[in-house]
Amino acid sequence: MKIICTSDWHLGNLFHCNDRLPEHEHFLQWLLGQIEEHRPDALLVAGDVFDNGNPSAKAQSAYYKFLAEATQRHHDMTIVITAGNHDSASRLEAPRELLTHHHVEVRGTIKRYWVTNADGQGDWQFDYDDLLIQLEGRQGDRAVVLAVPYLRSEMLRDANYSQGVNNFLRSLTGRARELHRDVPLVMMAHMYATGADIACHDASETFAIGGLDQVDMKGWTDHPDYLTCGHIHKRQHIWNTDWARYSGSVLPMSFAEKDYTHGVDLVTLSPNHAPQVEQLVYTPQHRLVVLPEDDNPLTAAKLKKLINTTLTDRLDGKIDPNAPYVMLRVAQEKLNNDEIHELDELVGLKNAILCRTQKFRPQLDATHAEQPVLRSVDDLLNSDPMLMLRQAFEVQKGHPLNERQLTMLNELIRNIKHETND
Repeated sequence: MKIICTSDWHLGNLFHCNDRLPEHEHFLQWLLGQIEEHRPDALLVAGDVFDNGNPSAKAQSAYYKFLAEATQRHHDMTIVITAGNHDSASRLEAPRELLTHHHVEVRGTIKRYWVTNADGQGDWQFDYDDLLIQLEGRQGDRAVVLAVPYLRSEMLRDANYSQGVNNFLRSLTGRARELHRDVPLVMMAHMYATGADIACHDASETFAIGGLDQVDMKGWTDHPDYLTCGHIHKRQHIWNTDWARYSGSVLPMSFAEKDYTHGVDLVTLSPNHAPQVEQLVYTPQHRLVVLPEDDNPLTAAKLKKLINTTLTDRLDGKIDPNAPYVMLRVAQEKLNNDEIHELDELVGLKNAILCRTQKFRPQLDATHAEQPVLRSVDDLLNSDPMLMLRQAFEVQKGHPLNERQLTMLNELIRNIKHETND
């Protein structure tokens, strides 16, 4: 059985005010081509389908157009989609009954039911069975998908988030093995696993400072046969295992992800063999260019030379559809505002899209070299709120936030995001 695993599409995302709809449509057409070539039995999308809980009409149209084309061309392929932390769980699941008729299974929320014991007391129990989706391949082989949407802390009764997620996933796996013995289990989830390699000082991968939302699952022996996970944008193994992996985002979400490899994973399940995983590499329309790439403070003249040698001129004054996104980095003490403006204008003459000009201070240590300078509303909207609050506190008080303060701020930000997504 062959399964394509993907996540973190972030449809509707704006990259420094640039509408990425053409990029996403380019990816979705590429994905249709991969489905046509490899003929998978299932396509799994593990969360963050959209960039926010209230996606634009155009973003939703691109999503449903893809589903329509995929199901029409490959009616024997099952598509399973789960909600991520960026998605509105209820909005994503709203057309569930309709989509099920087209072999598209959507799980945004987790159903619960009330159980009363002999003493008249009761408690909420999770409906694990609703998350178990059976697959039957073209060759008659079978598998079961454990479709887990993003687990918000309020859904878990455990005081410790990591333990709550562990309890849920292990109970779900146990239920799946009880109902479907000797059938391969493929789990899809959306979480921040302890030890995952993330883009530092980057708001595109939102995680809890202090580790409150990290999930440590080391030592899980009775795990599913394979776990595909969303949330972290860099493709990588999870917990140094050969059975769990992040498939990675389909597009770079910030310049910190400039060197990531993007695509989807093709997973092959065979009897009595470990799952085989192959990355189908996708090349985004717009590559990311950072000038200069290091913290070497260049003069205006050297920066102009670097721009001229790195970027090509526009053809007939027009930017082609595959022009790179550019971030210009200037040493704050080396250049004045007039020189920076001239550099911006020079990039504007090239076959390139200038996304931002970032000032940096060469004399600071590496942990501060990537601090964003807020020069526009877009910079503010794309900033990590926790990082900004921590930096502001240190500047004003002269010392960092303590653990209790970090916990309080993290909980506040998480509640705000939850209310926004719903």
